[in-house]
Amino acid sequence: MLKQEFLVQLRKGLSCLPKQDMEERLTFYSEMIDDRMEEGLSEEDAVMAVGSIADIIAQITDDTPKKNKKRRLSAGEIVLLVLGSPIWVSLLIAAFAVVLSLYISLWAIIVSLWAAFGSFVTCAFGGVISGIVFIAGGNVQSGIAMIGAGAVCAGLGIFLFFGCKAATKHTVLLAKKCILGACNRFRRKEAA
Repeated sequence: MLKQEFLVQLRKGLSCLPKQDMEERLTFYSEMIDDRMEEGLSEEDAVMAVGSIADIIAQITDDTPKKNKKRRLSAGEIVLLVLGSPIWVSLLIAAFAVVLSLYISLWAIIVSLWAAFGSFVTCAFGGVISGIVFIAGGNVQSGIAMIGAGAVCAGLGIFLFFGCKAATKHTVLLAKKCILGACNRFRRKEAA
């Protein structure tokens, strides 16, 4: 048998494989025959030295992993799922509620931080304005104290702004990672 006949028969036998895998195997055996011919064997002897086509096809198909077929549930498994549903459905709802409450609590902290920032900014404006009103009314000491309190609130507001901004940024990144991680797990399970 010549090399081309061997490769044609091997291609027919490996037609069940994906095209890329089949081409890799054909290239491998073609190079193997060429190497034997370079060693001095005739083309027919080189093909015979590789082995029989039936053995090669059997070995390749045995070594190739089979695609998982979707397994159907048996009647007993369906009955167990239905009878156990009051337990597993309630546990699933409870787990979902816990995850959702943690997510909402995380964002509630961020909203509280921004509310505190808003309070400091409002107090800063209020302190400066009321200080000006007190000074205009003749109560200079109280006016200066109010302006000082407004300046302190403005400083705390500026300080808190950067903390709120960083906390919001990191919370958004954490939420993205969690959502993408959950999505990737579902994708991996579907692919398997």
